[in-house]
Amino acid sequence: MSETTDLEARARIDELRAQLAEARSAYYEDDEPIMADAQYDELERELKALEEENPELKSEESPTETVGGAVAAGFTPTPHIQRMMSLDNAFSVEEIDEWAERTQKEAPGTPAFLTELKIDGLAVSLVYENGELIRGVTRGDGRIGEDVTANVRTIASVPQRLTTEHPPQILEVRGEVFYPTAEFEKLNEQRRADGLAEYANPRNTAAGSLRQKDAAVTASRALEVYVHGIGAHEGGEYPTSQSETYELLASWGLPTSPHSRVLHSLAEVREYIDEFGDKRHDLEHEIDGIVIKVDDFAHQRALGSTSRAPRWAIAYKYPPEEVTTKLLDIQVQVGRTGRVTPFGVMEPVKVAGSTVEKATLHNQFEVERKGVLIGDTIILRKAGDVIPEILGPVERLRDGSERAFEMPADCPSCGTRIAPTNEGEKDWRCPNQKDCPAQVTGRIAHAASRGAFDIEALGEESALALTNPDQRRDEAIAAVRAGHALDTETGRIRDADDVPGEQTPVVRTGGNLFDLTADDLRDVFVYQPLRRKGEPTGDWRLVRAFWTKRTTTRLKSTGETRVKEEKPSATTTKLIDELAKAKDTELWRVLVALSIRHVGPTAARSLATAFGSMEAIRTADVDRLADTDGVGTVVAESVRAFFADQWRADLVDAWAASGVTMEDEQDEDAPRTLEGITVVVTGSLEGFTRDGAKDAILSRGGKASGSVSKRTHFVVVGENAGSKADKAEELGLRILDEAQFVRLLSEGPAALKD
Repeated sequence: MSETTDLEARARIDELRAQLAEARSAYYEDDEPIMADAQYDELERELKALEEENPELKSEESPTETVGGAVAAGFTPTPHIQRMMSLDNAFSVEEIDEWAERTQKEAPGTPAFLTELKIDGLAVSLVYENGELIRGVTRGDGRIGEDVTANVRTIASVPQRLTTEHPPQILEVRGEVFYPTAEFEKLNEQRRADGLAEYANPRNTAAGSLRQKDAAVTASRALEVYVHGIGAHEGGEYPTSQSETYELLASWGLPTSPHSRVLHSLAEVREYIDEFGDKRHDLEHEIDGIVIKVDDFAHQRALGSTSRAPRWAIAYKYPPEEVTTKLLDIQVQVGRTGRVTPFGVMEPVKVAGSTVEKATLHNQFEVERKGVLIGDTIILRKAGDVIPEILGPVERLRDGSERAFEMPADCPSCGTRIAPTNEGEKDWRCPNQKDCPAQVTGRIAHAASRGAFDIEALGEESALALTNPDQRRDEAIAAVRAGHALDTETGRIRDADDVPGEQTPVVRTGGNLFDLTADDLRDVFVYQPLRRKGEPTGDWRLVRAFWTKRTTTRLKSTGETRVKEEKPSATTTKLIDELAKAKDTELWRVLVALSIRHVGPTAARSLATAFGSMEAIRTADVDRLADTDGVGTVVAESVRAFFADQWRADLVDAWAASGVTMEDEQDEDAPRTLEGITVVVTGSLEGFTRDGAKDAILSRGGKASGSVSKRTHFVVVGENAGSKADKAEELGLRILDEAQFVRLLSEGPAALKD
């Protein structure tokens, strides 16, 4: 290694150690993280790799060799009887395989694996003397923690005395304190009602609640704990495996997780990882991974430990759902109903398996409540497919350059003055519903969505090209003025005065949507930033949105010139075909497509089932509409207001004139077998699509619900059913297979009494 490289490695190692030490202090001592777990893991892995490449730079004080943090001021430093260790992490199943292979080499045999959920909570040690709880201590640095005995005693699930007549003389139990997700939601709901900032996540809240100076505050919080091992043990029986340990601890009244399992192959471990990856948001607590342990204690002893972690255990980490990143700006966007919503523009960051650059902030009051400033380092959360959410700022990283967000006075899309619809309403809206380009674009994209006409070829970009093709024209002009170029079919433009003029949108209110032809779309152009190898160049291009351009090619071999004339793209041809097919659809889908405020699929189905035609719905009064099951006064008034608006009524008439279905065919033969009956369908059925199952229930007078409750009469369970099936079992509800569902539809509940 060269001297320069050695110096660079040393500098980077020092930098990483300082960053990780600061992060640990904030996390363990202050309960105010300055970076998300994912970033910490990434930096720690980089440090570990550098130390392995440069063994002469290793240190026993490095974060890769130590555990936790120091004892915070105000707490009594208390030593653990046996050191509390950490766990090494794996971020792929391949790393799990490598770990298992190492255990086989170091301690031959075929081990069983104790698998359990990695609770995102606070590690704690409980000490019992002759069965009596005498001490509760946080992990601290693994050797010395903080005495939180008074606070631990307030946790209802922690027994003050073990339920055994022959307890060990000394028992040191390891566990994890957590804040149940349902209780955490209640806590934040109350804080919202009180106008207070929400807590960022259950883990930090649990840690802050346990480490209170006043035990009464801890007692007011709904903390729970699951124990998962023994540190020290003197006297009495002692198990021979991890799984036996859990059985013994449970028999003594200590709370253990119901989700742990003994598995006998890596294939089963992978299935366990996949299973709880799907269930992770349906559990009683937050998890960030899975812990895999060699079950047999003799095998564990043979494997031993490093300075900070046992070799017989490893933690598989799921893709992170919380990260930190820089908030570059707060801008606003206009939705299809005119709602003006602030959103954060951030430094791109990977979270939950995808790269995120934007996240909603809901409304200006939410920005204020969260206390977010432009320029903040913020905590971002994205759970699975859920829309990314900014949880709040990392205030301790502010340097004074941050600035507050101000809601604009005018609509950024059409320039109309924005304001709340009603006094005291938090959402601000653009009242120009007919002509605001952003609203028209949103309505067309929504009309094409899966819950409405289901036009696959009409996505957000196509909707934008139809309704507002010049949306990014100003950005392109600004780039040209800054010295960049705009590529067009006729050549490269470097003078802003030469940029083509504004276009007339092909679709204005949406009334002509189903009359569009390919020729109508020939001359629609859109502005796009020019990228090379995925990176922006600063240049722009103006390209056809729906047609290919005319191209000329000269063959070198013959000198012949071949011309490919412009023509509709394959996607455009598909779009025209799908628009024609979409005209023949169910009435409820047309209602959803109209973007009537408050009318989603459930209310639309109820209206379509009750009235049968668009004409019947538009002429019904508020009382008649409100009496429809699943509708109510708010939806009824919204429907009446929609049809009272002349341009909206004209839109419906235009669609009808284009041949869009405005009336359902009535199935006079469908028996009303489910009057007053609520049915939930979960999983895949062979003979029904999801919508088909709902329609079958509604057409027979029943209610098709999306959630299981005590008021549910039947739960139909198909393939790959999720948590709804589990909840139905917990509530003791009647569960049906598909054959029984068919019988229920045709004959009613009485047919299933046998």
